[in-house]
Order: sequence, then C-alpha cells, then structure tokens
Amino acid sequence: MLTVFGSVALDTTRTPFETRERIMGGAATFASMSASFFTTVSLIGVIGNDFPSSYYELLKSRLNLDGLVLDNNKKTFFYDSSFDYDLSHRTTNLTELNAIEDFHPVVPKDYINSRFLYLANNDPDQNIKIIDKFVEPELIVCDTIEYWIENKKNAVIEMMEKTHGVVINDQEARLLCNTSNLIKCGKQLLSYGPKFAIIKKGEHGVLFFFDDNIIPIPGYPLDSVIDPTGAGDSFAGGFMGYLISNKKGDIFDDIPLIKDSILIGNIMGTFAIESFGTERLFEITNSDIMNRFDFYKKMLSI
Repeated sequence: MLTVFGSVALDTTRTPFETRERIMGGAATFASMSASFFTTVSLIGVIGNDFPSSYYELLKSRLNLDGLVLDNNKKTFFYDSSFDYDLSHRTTNLTELNAIEDFHPVVPKDYINSRFLYLANNDPDQNIKIIDKFVEPELIVCDTIEYWIENKKNAVIEMMEKTHGVVINDQEARLLCNTSNLIKCGKQLLSYGPKFAIIKKGEHGVLFFFDDNIIPIPGYPLDSVIDPTGAGDSFAGGFMGYLISNKKGDIFDDIPLIKDSILIGNIMGTFAIESFGTERLFEITNSDIMNRFDFYKKMLSI
C-alpha cells in the first residue's frame, strides 16, 4: 500500500485560451490518482466545508479516504494561477492555505504499516512529523514547491534528510540549491541524504541522480497540452505506483525498474495535462497507459 500525504485543493486555472474556476486539484490528489492505476493508495489530507460532494465521491471511487479529514469550520486549500502562451510559465495569483494551515494529521491505524510513503508538496514541518508515525517504511519520497522553499527552507532540507528520494522540478531545485546548474543541484540534493533525486524539466523530461550516476531521460512527445497543472504530481504518483507494483527485491538494486518507473511517471504527467485539473486521470485506462509506455520505449531505443 502507498500512503500519500499532501494537499487536496480547489484550483482556479487561467490559460490564454480558457479559465476554469474552483476545479479539483492539489498535489496529493494528482499523485494519488496517478498511483492508483498501479497500487492501492491511501490518502491523508484535509478538505474544507466548500469541497463539493461530487469531488469527494470521485476520490472515494479510487482511493482509501480514511485519512481525509473534513474541517467544517474552514474552506479548502485554494490556489489561483495563470499560464502564459507557451503554457510553461506560471504566475501565482493567490494562495489560500485555509484548512491546511493549522492541520494536524492523524494517521489511521490501518495506514501505519504502509511500506511506501509519498510526501507531496505540503508543509515540510507537517511532513517531518508524519514520517515518525509510520512503522519503518521501505521507501519515503518527497516533493516541495517554491512557497515552502521561500518560507521554510531549513525545514525543507530537514525533510529531505529523512527521505529515500526527492522529486522536484528544475525551477525549485535551482531556488533551493541557489545555483542555475542542474547537475550541481542534483548532487546537492543527494548530499542532504536521499539515495536518489529526480529533477523534473517539464516537456524536456528529467534528470535522475543516483550515487555517482546522472541519467537524462527525455520527455514523452505530446501534441496536445490543455492545462499543465498537476503534471509533476502525476509524475510522482505514477513513478511510485509502478515502482511499488513491480519491485521484486531491494528497489535500489534494480536501476532498470527505476528507469521504467520514470518513463511511467512521464507518461502519467502527459495524461494529466491533456485536460483541466484531474479530469483526464478519471478517463484513461491501464491499456491507454501501457500503449503509450510501449511507444515511448520503442522511441527511446532508436
């Protein structure tokens, strides 16, 4: 079982072509939905009194929601952002922490033995506290975002020290490591203690850092981008879900599996951006995923 802890949100997303208001989003939402194609997922998070019941039922159809708390006194975490014409640069218009600001997560009893834990881009102090509530997880992976790096940088680094892997995008890696060179960023991330680091570069794929190895993996070619929101979170969920479901021994002894899991992560990110919010992740099938995976591997073998 994979346990995912992080934000469940309502997003307003503005592109030059269309605006969608208060749609289901959040890092934990995208990651959980993506991972659910490969493994059982249990979600820990909080929603407010404005979270639509229809959204809750959609999540319930795919995830274990015993750890999702309703705070009737507050609204749901809200994020308003705008993309420019190339749909690669985003401007934050408004961030309202709301229910997550003073949230004290409780790990349900049937979660504590979860062997796999993904800490989505949530408050790093909360992430640090929740790690200790699990019984010797085999794999802990975390992400973070600009907001936490700027406001709680030391806590972000402390969080990374307690994990096995870091998944972070290129802009945030540069901000955290205070250098424009992504190779230096990757090495610095490993110096904090994780066994591996993955730096996401959007349409250009990822850089995978492990021991002394640096492995570039190009992105999947996609000709239709509607809303880039959630691509990175969907990557992380797909990566972890596929890795968990196919592991046969020590994860860190199986680099080919980690590479394939990265390809799956990239693919899940491409599905997420083909529609607004989480819509596409509720439409696709495992066959859609594996067809794209087979094409991707053939493309990379040329």
